[in-house]
Amino acid sequence: MAEARRAVSTTRLRVLRTERITPHMVRIVAGGEEIGSFRPNDFTDAYVKVHFRVPGVTYPEPFDLARIREELPREQWPRMRSYTVRAFDANLGELVLDFVHHGDEGVAGPWAAAAKPGDELLISGPGGAYAPGEEADWHLLAGDESALPAIAASLEAMPAGVPVHAFILVEDSAEEQSLTTKGDARITWLHRSRGDDLATAVRALEWREGVVQAFVHGEAGFVRDLRRHLLDDRGMRRDLLSISGYWRIGKTDEAWRLEKQAERNA
Repeated sequence: MAEARRAVSTTRLRVLRTERITPHMVRIVAGGEEIGSFRPNDFTDAYVKVHFRVPGVTYPEPFDLARIREELPREQWPRMRSYTVRAFDANLGELVLDFVHHGDEGVAGPWAAAAKPGDELLISGPGGAYAPGEEADWHLLAGDESALPAIAASLEAMPAGVPVHAFILVEDSAEEQSLTTKGDARITWLHRSRGDDLATAVRALEWREGVVQAFVHGEAGFVRDLRRHLLDDRGMRRDLLSISGYWRIGKTDEAWRLEKQAERNA
């Protein structure tokens, strides 16, 4: 007998409005009748799984991922992508997600670019693991566009006056965003268009005294480089380092998830 799959609860939201906040970043504000079932957590890297229906496939109603995975072939399962909760307002009944959009490639970006009020947004979660802590004497944040929503949320949650060094890699100056924080933040914007390298910039940072807490996420190449640097060269405490590759150049999201799983199982 096949093992029963663990039930995955989904929340059906509706797009309320959209905004293109930079040339390649689309903001989706969602809400609707089921927004009351969304339970936020205290993590600044809180994320939801967004489930995209495969065109032409009829799914059971009510939408049930466990049933779908039992009854339909894998190629008909909804495509799943993880997105950081940029903001949530229970009073307004609004959940905000930011999507990177690079043309017609991929699943989530093109969907966000074409989204309009009333469109369905199926989510599960949230998960999460990181938030700025009081123990740290200073904080390091580093990532690319895929980590920018979490970095922005983390900056907003920083304790007042605490030193913060943030390194953010984007395509060019048009992709920079206005960020707010109560921390004493030094925000460095890096541009691919001029050949900037995030790992090089972090390595060149004049290291401060005291306990550091770090959040490093984005493309797997620089994440791997900085993992070695922070743990081996800088001697960071593992329990104060949040680090993982969100994506890898040349890999689809599905292929990257399989590669990460294989590395964990090795």
